[in-house]
Amino acid sequence: MSATDLRVRAAELRAVKEDAEFGPSLAATEAQHQRGKLTVRERLELLFDPGTFREIEQLRRHRATGFGLEDRRPPTDGVVTGWGKVAGRTVFTYAHDFRIFGGSLGEAHAEKIHKVMDLALAAGAPLVSLSDGAGARIQEGVTALAGYGGIFRRNVAASGVIPQISVMLGPCAGGATYSPALTDFVFMVRDIAQMYITGPDVVQAVTGEQITHNGLGGAEVHSSVSGASAFLYDTEEDCLAEVRHLISLLPANNRELPPRVSPGDSVDRVNERLLELVPADPNRSYDMRAVIEEIVDDGDLFEVHATWATNIICALTRLDGHVVGVVANQPASLAGVLDIHASEKAARFVQTCDAFNIPLVTLVDVPGFLPGGDQEHGGIIRHGAKLLYSYCAATVPRVQVILRKAYGGAYIVMDSRSIGADLSYAWPTNEIAVMGAEGAANVVFRREIAASDDPEAARAQRVKQYRQELMHPYYAAERGLVDDVIDPARTRAVLIDALEVLRAKHAPLPERKHGNPPF
Repeated sequence: MSATDLRVRAAELRAVKEDAEFGPSLAATEAQHQRGKLTVRERLELLFDPGTFREIEQLRRHRATGFGLEDRRPPTDGVVTGWGKVAGRTVFTYAHDFRIFGGSLGEAHAEKIHKVMDLALAAGAPLVSLSDGAGARIQEGVTALAGYGGIFRRNVAASGVIPQISVMLGPCAGGATYSPALTDFVFMVRDIAQMYITGPDVVQAVTGEQITHNGLGGAEVHSSVSGASAFLYDTEEDCLAEVRHLISLLPANNRELPPRVSPGDSVDRVNERLLELVPADPNRSYDMRAVIEEIVDDGDLFEVHATWATNIICALTRLDGHVVGVVANQPASLAGVLDIHASEKAARFVQTCDAFNIPLVTLVDVPGFLPGGDQEHGGIIRHGAKLLYSYCAATVPRVQVILRKAYGGAYIVMDSRSIGADLSYAWPTNEIAVMGAEGAANVVFRREIAASDDPEAARAQRVKQYRQELMHPYYAAERGLVDDVIDPARTRAVLIDALEVLRAKHAPLPERKHGNPPF
């Protein structure tokens, strides 16, 4: 082949790739924009550092024949795969192109995804999926379903090994929803993203219920009701910017530590403001989020499931530049009690942090588990046990701080020393007990109070006695269940020092195939 022939072939190749890169017709692109959505290439430009994306299998086409597909074989087959850099770190991706077959998954489409998932696992790098697809390609029958099976199997193989992030930017229905459900974090964009097993038409046909797509499985539903989505944003631009931020907080894989940054905040910064934020009265409410912001570097935290199970806070943040996971009761919501959703939310977060070598800080102000028939019938025992199991199994550095009350089984579950916290600290306002002083006095001294000439005075006296003898701030510390009672203003410095000591912690795992958690 002459040099001239080679130049001709190279020009032909560039033309073919340009056609694939800039997508189908202008009409299809315009329709995508009219839906309020970006194209796949526009999304990739927002996700990756400029000029770093490398596409693979760009020229792949389906090989199906019949049912109208034989004359429609566009390059990419409706999914763009490859890798690029996010803040200089390698990240793999697959991104549906809704302009081609509605982003539906066929055999070639699925094989491209399998390929990039295998590469991400082999390279030990995060995987981000940009989902905007209509589900299985009906014209390709069972091969499309088998393609989903291959994705799910790889999701499970990569679970806890590399970070997997699902970004929902369009519809996701039927079996396709199980892939995001298997990943570590799910992002959704309001109004354009939906997830559901069966669509509104099927729901109406089977149950008679009339419901919209967003009402059934929209971003707000999954971010505040079902808990299927961890993050909710108004625009794709904001969403993808926050995906980049999340990646900056995660290690590339489970063999690495999260990346450290040089802190712009003093290690020894005193937290005098905490004395104003947290009332000494255990019955008064306050915002735990403000407490966390006061303690961590520059007040910056990345909250997970911010609008679901709001009685507990789970957030990624930094202390002295090191990434930590914070789990904290939120007295401003349901008084900070643990219920079914809060237990599940925290359990999942603890597992994720443990999988990716992120130390855990637990801030405790919990009156107990939420009582009631709905909670018991809904399985609060089983769901509470999920949180207990996750903490007990976690091998990362674990530090507990008890701010005020810590009652009953909820105290144990919130990473107490008895279930393996490496270090436990308490403020002078702590009250650690089986239950509150009032309830305890009513049980222990019930007969005495009932027989008294002045039951109210007798009850008040016994409440005071119980609090002074069994709930004073140093009771747990005297028995070795708290390592130290600390000045609240030094909480930041104490946590940074504790985590530095535990940085090289090594906890051998038991010899077993795996545990059997109460899932």
